[in-house]
Amino acid sequence: MSSPGSTTSLPSGLSVLITFPDVLFIPEIIFGGLVWILVASSKVPLPILQGWVMFVSVFCFVMSTVLLCLYICSVHGGSSFWVTLDAICQSTAALFYLSAAVLEAYSTHAVVSFMPPAIYRENIAAVVFAFLATLVYVIHKVFSLLRWKSS
Repeated sequence: MSSPGSTTSLPSGLSVLITFPDVLFIPEIIFGGLVWILVASSKVPLPILQGWVMFVSVFCFVMSTVLLCLYICSVHGGSSFWVTLDAICQSTAALFYLSAAVLEAYSTHAVVSFMPPAIYRENIAAVVFAFLATLVYVIHKVFSLLRWKSS
């Protein structure tokens, strides 16, 4: 059984910003925002693929920001439901970002010969940040699932 002060519960207040894995909300928001900006500002050679990347980056950016704000405001009240919700959200975001990063890499590679070098570099930056966001979400997911399992 877990004690109320153990690490299996979600942190409250500003301790969210110093507690692992919840501190990963910060790089998730930063990398997700960069992907959002880079995809939005680039020329769209394959609108269907980059539309999914845009949806994922905006959805995960908003989800991470809302969860961070709710945790800082201590809305969860120590309920185990929120631990489950956190694990589900992180798992969904990791899967979404993995698919978006692969699709962004594919769309960049598929049209490399048709793009001006500046647009190509912008798309490469979007691919790099999408894979970094995927990595951060996967790490957060693993530790959220461990927290969920031990709660």
